[in-house]
Amino acid sequence: MPQQLPLQECMGPQQTAPPTLLEQQCGPAPGVRDIWSARARLPCWKRGLPPRPSVAGLQHWPSAASAAQLENVVVTLKQFFLLPLLKEKWVLSRMQQPAAGDRSTAVPSLYPSQASLAADSYYTYRVIEDPEWSLATVPHLTELCLQHIVHNFEKNPILDCLLPEHQRKVLDRLSTGLPLAVTANLISDEDYWKRCCTERWQACDISNYGDSWKQMFFERHLENILKCFIPNTTDPNQVLELIPLCKDYVRKLEVDQFLPPVQMDQKEERDDLSNTGSDFGFGEVSVHHYDLGVLITALPHLEELHLTYGVKDCGMNFEWNLFNFTHQDCCNLAVAMKMCHNLKVFKLTRSKVDDDKTRLLVRNLLDHPCLVELNLSHNLIRDKGAQAVGKLINCSRLQTLDLCNNQIRHLGAQALARALAENSTLISLNLRLNCVEDKGGEAIGRALLTNTTLKSIHLGSNNLSEPTAMLFSQVLAQNTSLTSINFSCNHLGLTGLQLRELFHPGKPTQPGKWHPGRGLPVLGLLPLLR
Repeated sequence: MPQQLPLQECMGPQQTAPPTLLEQQCGPAPGVRDIWSARARLPCWKRGLPPRPSVAGLQHWPSAASAAQLENVVVTLKQFFLLPLLKEKWVLSRMQQPAAGDRSTAVPSLYPSQASLAADSYYTYRVIEDPEWSLATVPHLTELCLQHIVHNFEKNPILDCLLPEHQRKVLDRLSTGLPLAVTANLISDEDYWKRCCTERWQACDISNYGDSWKQMFFERHLENILKCFIPNTTDPNQVLELIPLCKDYVRKLEVDQFLPPVQMDQKEERDDLSNTGSDFGFGEVSVHHYDLGVLITALPHLEELHLTYGVKDCGMNFEWNLFNFTHQDCCNLAVAMKMCHNLKVFKLTRSKVDDDKTRLLVRNLLDHPCLVELNLSHNLIRDKGAQAVGKLINCSRLQTLDLCNNQIRHLGAQALARALAENSTLISLNLRLNCVEDKGGEAIGRALLTNTTLKSIHLGSNNLSEPTAMLFSQVLAQNTSLTSINFSCNHLGLTGLQLRELFHPGKPTQPGKWHPGRGLPVLGLLPLLR
């Protein structure tokens, strides 16, 4: 039997602090080193630690002599540390409870019952020795720092100075509702802007936005602001403050709605006799829309601009003045177009553009350095407007011209034909849904005898007949540049049938096919010959 050492030698030096009330009653409490040494000698299952090889291993611990000494340490620990602590806890809890039958506070006995001590000992043991507690549940300091950066990113945006793996974690956790003043020029990560787009819009196709989520977000965000802008009501700073944030990312704008200013003095009831005049646009109050001049000139990378002056989904609030493209609107737009030197595509459709507005626009587009596509379809352009466009053809770099669904007759078509005869840049011309008739059709045909650059022309629904078809049979035999032509919805007669046979020998029932010798598709001839 190993020799047992005194408890003082096992526990080490005692504390020299003044004794407390409980220490006076129950004896002095062991010191910190004593508690550590005693707890280290507790059985492993009580400390929640893996068991050591044997009890004999305790001899390597400081002041550990034998198993008997260990038992003495455990008894001393319970007597001088755990029990006094529970007694003090019990005394404080009992002092806060009134005595039975008396409303005054009674001082309980200093020593609790054994049952109370056992219960308190059980719960205290469960708190101190939680078997489910693990150091792995404590987050790393790096994680806490990243959480702080994310939560305070709006006030203190920190990103560039972080390591790449930490930047990735921060970007994945950032809110998409942060102000653009914070994120626009700081965050270039495509995954973050993808989340911004998909959370805001259901349909997201970045193929139309240069395969860039950030470009898509800023273009559509700016478009939405312009669509909902109400003159004299909406604060212009909404647009002005956005310009420095999006100017480097906006390359195309498609605005299919411009709201007019709110008319406060509108009549609640209108005379029924005014319906006839309103159908033709007469008698309506002119309203001006948002001036795009400041915006367009401040976007240095803008290449495409698609505009429609009107209101969508107006329902029962329909009025003709909601669809007016005023002269002042046209002046503002024309000046802005002249200053936009990088513009390549300009589309102004369904906006009631007449001859005067067309000439005003063309005057500011002459000798434009970059414009290659002009679309003025579904407007009110007549012969004078077509004459102005004919002048633009030879004073610009236009490659695509769309004048579909206007009111151009033979005089306007003849002006376009004169321009075609001398032009060497235009590739595609669309005159569908006009009324050029045979005089205009023949003029265009004669121009194509000398033109060597036009590849596609659409003359459908222009009231053409056999004389035009006969002339185009000569054109197609001589012109080697045309690859697509459309004469649908015309009255070409037997000459049109012969024209089709010229390129589809032996196959009179298969229009629109490619001839193996020329590769020219003649579109829509057979079902429309009359």
